[in-house]
Amino acid sequence: MELGISTFAELTPDPKTGKTLSPAQRMKNLMEEIQLADQVGLDVYAIGEHHRPDFVVSSPATVLAAAAMVTKNIKLSSAVTVLGSEDPVRVFQQFSHVDLLSEGRAEIMAGRGSFIESFPLFGQDLNDYDPIFAEKLDLLLQLNKSEQISWRGKFRPAIANRGVFPRPYQQEIPVWLAVGGTPQSVIRAAEKGLPLALAIIGGSPDRFTYFTDLYRQSWIKAGRNQEDIQIAVHSHGFIGADSQQAADDFYEPYALVMTQLGKERGWSPMNRGQFDAMRAKDGSLVLGNTQEVIEKILMQQEMMGLTRYLLHLSVGTMPHDKLMKAIELYGDVVAPAIRKALKK
Repeated sequence: MELGISTFAELTPDPKTGKTLSPAQRMKNLMEEIQLADQVGLDVYAIGEHHRPDFVVSSPATVLAAAAMVTKNIKLSSAVTVLGSEDPVRVFQQFSHVDLLSEGRAEIMAGRGSFIESFPLFGQDLNDYDPIFAEKLDLLLQLNKSEQISWRGKFRPAIANRGVFPRPYQQEIPVWLAVGGTPQSVIRAAEKGLPLALAIIGGSPDRFTYFTDLYRQSWIKAGRNQEDIQIAVHSHGFIGADSQQAADDFYEPYALVMTQLGKERGWSPMNRGQFDAMRAKDGSLVLGNTQEVIEKILMQQEMMGLTRYLLHLSVGTMPHDKLMKAIELYGDVVAPAIRKALKK
C-alpha cells in the first residue's frame, strides 16, 4: 500500500495567535513540507484546488511543477483537480509539464469538487454540474491516450484533428477519480477503469465499505481484472509523539475550519466532545501517537482493501515545526511499520 499526504494548503488564522501567514510564506512552508515527505520516503503528495481566501492553491499543477524540482522520488498529484470548471486540454498540458519536470511522477486526481466557487468564476452553470464533469472526464481520458484528437461535445468547442502537446514523460498520466460518497460516481470510476479515491471527512470509516464493495462489483461486472483494482482513502488527521498533545495541538485549528464550513453548509459548530468522539477507533480522524495512527490506517486498509492511504495534513493552520515533525514521524515510524505489517 502506498502512503502519502494530501493537503489543501490552508491559509487560515492561527487560533492561538490570531495571525494568518502571508501567501508567500505559506507557499514556502508547503515546499519544505513536500521536500521532507520525499526525504522520509513517503510515496505520494497530493494538493487540492480551491478558489477562496482560506486556501492558498488555485493551480495545483503550478505548485507541483515547483515541487518536481526539489524532490526525487515522491509522486505528485492533485487532490483534486476540479475538472468541471477546467479546460481538459489545459489540465492535460499542465500535468504533462509536471510529468516532464519530475520524470514521470505526475498524477491527476479528477473530481467534481466539494466547493462551488470555481463554477461562476469560470462561467460554468451549476445546473450542469454532473454532465459537464462527465463530458470533460471523457475528453481528458482521450487526450491522455492519443496525440491527435477529434472531439465534439456540448460544453466545450469541438476539436478537429488537432495535436495536443507536450506529451508526458509517462506513456499516460495516471488519472484517479475522486469521490465524496456518491454511488453513481463510484460506478463511473469502475466502468471507466479508473482508480478510486474516497474522502473520509466524517462518520465511521466502516460505512465506506459500501462504496469499496460497490466499486469492486462494478469493476468485475465491467470485465476488468480484480488484480488491477486501486483504491485510495484520504482522511483528516495528525501525528505526535504524545497522543493527548497531538489531539490538543490539532483541535483548535481543526475546529476553526470545520466550524466555518459548518456556517456555510448548515452544520452545527464543532465542539470538543464531537472531536474526541471522532478520535475513537471507529471515528473518522486518524489522530494520535504513532502507534494509534498505525493501527487506524491498518484497520482501514483491512476494512476496504486499500492500495493507497493519504493522511490530510493539516486541516487548519498549525505551527510549521509541528507539521514538519508530524511528517517526519509519518515517514520514519508510521510508514515502515505499516509496510512491515502488510508484508506478513
